[in-house]
Amino acid sequence: MVRFAHFKALLFFVCLLAFAPATYAQTPAPKPTVVLPTSEQPRLVASKSSLYCTGYIQQERFPGMPEIVGAEEEQEQRKFSDGDIVYLNAGSDQGIKEGQTFQIIRPRGDVKGVHKSKSGFIGTYVQDLGQLQVFKVREHTSAAQITFACDQVHLGDLLASVPDRHAPVQRAEVSLDRFTDPSGKQNGRLMMAKDGREMVTTHDVVYIDLGAEDQVKPGDYLTIYRPLGTGDITHVGEDEFGRRRSAGFQSDTYRGGGFSNQASSTSKHAKHDRPSMPRKVVGEMVVLDVQTRTATAIITRVASEVHTGDWVEIQ
Repeated sequence: MVRFAHFKALLFFVCLLAFAPATYAQTPAPKPTVVLPTSEQPRLVASKSSLYCTGYIQQERFPGMPEIVGAEEEQEQRKFSDGDIVYLNAGSDQGIKEGQTFQIIRPRGDVKGVHKSKSGFIGTYVQDLGQLQVFKVREHTSAAQITFACDQVHLGDLLASVPDRHAPVQRAEVSLDRFTDPSGKQNGRLMMAKDGREMVTTHDVVYIDLGAEDQVKPGDYLTIYRPLGTGDITHVGEDEFGRRRSAGFQSDTYRGGGFSNQASSTSKHAKHDRPSMPRKVVGEMVVLDVQTRTATAIITRVASEVHTGDWVEIQ
């Protein structure tokens, strides 16, 4: 009986603990914490993918370069992109090695009929198409996979060494000084823009006729400008609406002179006699890639429309 009584007491105590409300304070869950970076990452003017898709103007002619001559799925497609397997006409005899990476390029033609300050041959425009990596090498051929593509790749496209390009750091967001004086450094012309654009703006890629022979370097900033009174799509004529006439502006009885308040103004003559005027600053660019006579740049800021034919000056 004593043991049974002890058991009943123990059972009663356990039930009491199970159904009794909790009287102790629960420990609150820790609040999530946000760890902020100690310093902001620098902003670059171009991403890696766009940096290797800019294109350039090369003065040197193209020697015997490896070429894409086949593809794994050439029986059903003529254009190739990311992940596609292609075949090269070069192998171990030409120094090709497994794991080697190449830039895919396509020469589009010699640069002619553009605004330029230099005389003579400027170069051949080369389109960047992407990159590939070799994974199988034979004696005279190699197999490679396209790792990324800027545009569609065709049979016949050439392979070059991967260029060493680095995106410059974006300058702090400040207003463009439209009235800055010339730096006195080398100047040239904005010859052409990527994809045949004539009117360009921020983040567009352009090509200028300043290069290594002009001591231009990647990362150099240039001012885009044009002479005052030039540029734009539309033009305002010099004449006012009212033209000067020898008669008809006054009566014969009360004539006050051979003129009218609607006669032509003298603004046209004022322009002819004025001193050298300040230039019109329209934007800013930074150099991404430098060739012998030319450079590839990206526009970073604009104050108004920018177009091919504008002048550029090293800051």
